[in-house]
Amino acid sequence: MKKLNKVSLALILALSLILTACTKQASQTSQAATSGSKARTIKQIKKSGELRIAVFSDKKPFGYVDNKGNYQGYDVYFGNQLAKDLGVKVKYVPVDAANRAEYLISNKVDITLANFTVTEERAKQVDFALPYMKVSLGVVSKNGDITKPEQLNGKTLIVSKGTTAETYFEENYPEVKLQKYDQYSDAYQALLDGRGDAFSTDNTEVLAWALENKGFEVGITSLGNVDTIAPAVQKGNKELLDYINDEIKKLGEENFFHKDYEETLHPVYGDAAKADDLVIEGGKVD
Repeated sequence: MKKLNKVSLALILALSLILTACTKQASQTSQAATSGSKARTIKQIKKSGELRIAVFSDKKPFGYVDNKGNYQGYDVYFGNQLAKDLGVKVKYVPVDAANRAEYLISNKVDITLANFTVTEERAKQVDFALPYMKVSLGVVSKNGDITKPEQLNGKTLIVSKGTTAETYFEENYPEVKLQKYDQYSDAYQALLDGRGDAFSTDNTEVLAWALENKGFEVGITSLGNVDTIAPAVQKGNKELLDYINDEIKKLGEENFFHKDYEETLHPVYGDAAKADDLVIEGGKVD
């Protein structure tokens, strides 16, 4: 009986040690997942010879891949300049709207330029630099039939996950049925297929899309607050944040973002939009 007790005691002790080790490892894993990977310094970026920037690959005319496989758009034009002035090549990393912050937290990218609207909730996860564009929500529908958000009550509105449109309608119009997609391309295809009554995202984007898709019009051109779009970096990465802010101020003196607009947005919008209504120079909001 005594031998059995000794054996039992030894087993209990062994199991206790194993459980303690597993608990400690799980805790460490959890902490690592929460804190993410530390952002690279500018010195490390220069040493690697590459600046990693998150952009959209399917959100024309802001971030998209052309038929030659090259990234193009308003955000990309700016990203090219940031890398050039830093003296490195640029590596564009495609992201979805919902994982823009996560890619910074996990150090998969150095900067996010994926048409990132500044919000209080997002500012808890990442650090935003000075803005370079103004934006509000828009709603595109067949023939522009939806002219008021109340008309969507009881109907299906297509949105992209992780966007301000998703949050706005959830908070202000709970009777609207939201049909959510990860990819912008899938969301637009759903609208073309008639799987929803309308689609809402940034007004700058739906205006551009409607110009290229006959039979669709933007019935609501401005909805909600006028927000700003800005670059984002990992929380606490002050060195890179300061560099971007200095770049935006310097480029603003050269009227850079108006040039960006003329190169990337004006060919799409034509007279449907004005540069001064969208562009922010030097980070200064009027």
